[in-house]
Amino acid sequence: MKSTVRRIAAPLTALVLTAALSSCGGNSGSSDEKKTVTLWMYPVIADQAASDAYWKKVETDFEAANSTIDLKVELQPWDKRDEKLATAFAGKKGPDTVLLIPDQIPQYVQNGSLEPVGDVVEADKSKFLPNAIPGLTVEDKVYGVPIYHTVTTTIYNKTVLTKAGISKPPATWDEIKAAAPKLKAAGFSTLDYSAVSEATLNLNFYPLLWQAGGKVFADDGKSVTFNQAPGLEALTFLKTLWDQGAIPKTALTNGNAIENQPIGKGTVAMAFTATPANAATAAKGWGDANIEVGAPLTGAKQVGYGIPGGLSLNAASENLAETKKFLSFMIQPPQLEALSKATGYFTPRTDAKAEVTDPLTLKFGPALQYAFPGEPNPVARQVMALLNVEIQAVLTGKKTPQQALDDAAKQANALIR
Repeated sequence: MKSTVRRIAAPLTALVLTAALSSCGGNSGSSDEKKTVTLWMYPVIADQAASDAYWKKVETDFEAANSTIDLKVELQPWDKRDEKLATAFAGKKGPDTVLLIPDQIPQYVQNGSLEPVGDVVEADKSKFLPNAIPGLTVEDKVYGVPIYHTVTTTIYNKTVLTKAGISKPPATWDEIKAAAPKLKAAGFSTLDYSAVSEATLNLNFYPLLWQAGGKVFADDGKSVTFNQAPGLEALTFLKTLWDQGAIPKTALTNGNAIENQPIGKGTVAMAFTATPANAATAAKGWGDANIEVGAPLTGAKQVGYGIPGGLSLNAASENLAETKKFLSFMIQPPQLEALSKATGYFTPRTDAKAEVTDPLTLKFGPALQYAFPGEPNPVARQVMALLNVEIQAVLTGKKTPQQALDDAAKQANALIR
């Protein structure tokens, strides 16, 4: 049949948006006609031609195995993603299934927009990475089936370490503290960091909190715990490095970019939450021979950050059973391996081969076992914004670490309740 893979331009006109929002499970005519399943997908495949080819094949293969279902893949833009999806869900409309990441899911679970999909993954649950399914789970119910997994880890500038007389890249907090004076004496900073308000704490403070053995939220999600002992240890570690000059002062304006920042310029020894794309950019500046990819840092625990991308099920879908058939199809190894090859991301299943071909990206593979997807909560992003301001106050000497954490916790708990 003719392909129904469509690219949706942004912003949509009101007329087109209305049509799109009214399409959830839309089937007209008699009951013996095909059921339609609509997927909203985003540009996880950077190359447009490769994206079109991948989703066309998914559509063709799925429909060949499910002759009573018509799959429509609508390739959506990232721009205004949350606003459009929230509007669709609020009107009980939109796609039957949509790509979501862990920190998006809780808000839609809270307002009843998502249908659990635990039955789709149950048979293969043991074949996924340790945190792939938990990352898409809220209150013990699974709300997304994983189709890819991202990963971050530590990268080192070997030239900088060599000039400072450091032969073994620092992999623990204690080793970082020991290396800092040597690096300073050689004219370098130790640790890249971003403290700007718009930076996600998942890529700066939260990994340190988790490595210290702490959590952002209590297990029941009804209060925060980052102001307890592990949080104090993590923020004190950060503040100590800052006071010693081991973190560049440009951290207050560094938005996790590589270009034109200390890590990109080769004036800092390491970045501890680098993505494969970050590593590729750094390698261009340093030279391929000077970049080393290590494991996530170790404090009390060894933890990195990485998230699954999952397909969630619209509770308003008129074709829940048919959509679940599609979700089951998408999490099988052939689809995941082909998606890995097209995106450069890793697969979320241990029995599906990652088709990553870039040699530098492949070095990130071992870090997947330590990848933690964060702590989903309906107010996670608001809490992050509150805490970000307090961390800045600590680095600039306006507050002590405990005072800042307590102040952020007071505001966060009031927001949760």
